[in-house]
This record gives sequence, structure tokens and C-alpha cells, in this order.
Amino acid sequence: MQKITSNLWFDNQAEEAATFYTSIFKNAKMGRISHFGKEGFEIHKRPAGSVMTVEFRIEDQEFVALNGGPDFKFNEAVSFIVNCDTQEEVDYYWEKLTGGGDEKAQMCGWLKDKFGLSWQIVPTVLAEMMSDPDTEKSERVMKVMLQMKKMDIPALEKAFAKG
Repeated sequence: MQKITSNLWFDNQAEEAATFYTSIFKNAKMGRISHFGKEGFEIHKRPAGSVMTVEFRIEDQEFVALNGGPDFKFNEAVSFIVNCDTQEEVDYYWEKLTGGGDEKAQMCGWLKDKFGLSWQIVPTVLAEMMSDPDTEKSERVMKVMLQMKKMDIPALEKAFAKG
């Protein structure tokens, strides 16, 4: 068990979300599922036998999805970064995670999935470009990136090489 595990609060879609996320990533699997009992009903208001938590793993990271009710919603203060080596990977994760999500939240590689969780689909080469000591190169990349929804590696590389 890893020392720190991300806990994701859902209204009542924990199992659906965990199933969705594990279907997208190749190195992923579902884990234990716990259920609400009669105890604590006055607090959690969930029927006995309904799903309380779902454990799952994605790329060797452990997560817990909790059906905690409608009190809290996801926001952009927390997001998950998916590092991609190729444009094919960028396209794959973008397509899978944007389905049913908030189209208005798509910018600069950021997206919100159908559960409202924010993701960043980022080409690994972007960090190299943005940290290049030649600030003119990194500024050109930034200018191009800020106009994108989904990251376009060839366009970023073109801006970086231009000069």
C-alpha cells in the first residue's frame, strides 16, 4: 500500500467513475468495494448495501472513490496530469476523457471529464521546451500553447524550432 492515496469525492458515482477510469488506462484495475451499513444512516443518509468506497489503481497509483453525497464538487484546484510521449497518446487520452465532459473547460491541455474531475493531457516534450534556457523559444511555445485546447506536439515543436 502506498503512503498517500488520492481520495475522490463523488455524489453517488464512485463505482461508475472507477470503472470508467480503469477502462481508459492500460495499467489499471479495480480493487475492493465497501458498502454502507445501517450504522450511521442519520449522518450519511445512504441505503444499507449501497456502495460507499471503491479502491482502484491507475499506473501504480492508488485511488479511493467515495460516494459522499452532493456536498462537495471537484474544481480546477486539483487536477491529474497525464504525461504523454506521443501525439497518439495525447489524442487517445483526450478523446477518452473529454467524452461527456465540460467543453468550456477545455484549454491548454486541460479538460473536465463527465464527473467534473480536471485532467491535464501533457506531452512530455513540453516541459523540456518550456524550461529551455533560450527564452525566445519557450515564449513562442507558450504563445502557441495558450491558443490550443488539446496539445498539438507538431505545432509546439514547430514554434520551438522557429527562429
